[in-house]
Amino acid sequence: MAGKYIIPSLLGSVAIAFASDNLIADQKIFGGTTPSTVSNKEWWKETDKKFQAWPRTAAPPVVMNPISRQNFIVESNLN
Repeated sequence: MAGKYIIPSLLGSVAIAFASDNLIADQKIFGGTTPSTVSNKEWWKETDKKFQAWPRTAAPPVVMNPISRQNFIVESNLN
């Protein structure tokens, strides 16, 4: 009985959230531009190199962004 109210309200909430996100982030109704650090792939590569170069002393080396890499522990050649 309550499902006839809950399901349409959830769908309406998702539609409003999507429209709001699209207007604010993609259409930029409040102005602004996308930062070059987001759109520049070379910047991402250099930042990733910097993160991977940081020394780790407390544990074996790990990838700083495991979600995009999908490998959580980096093999070390220090042994």
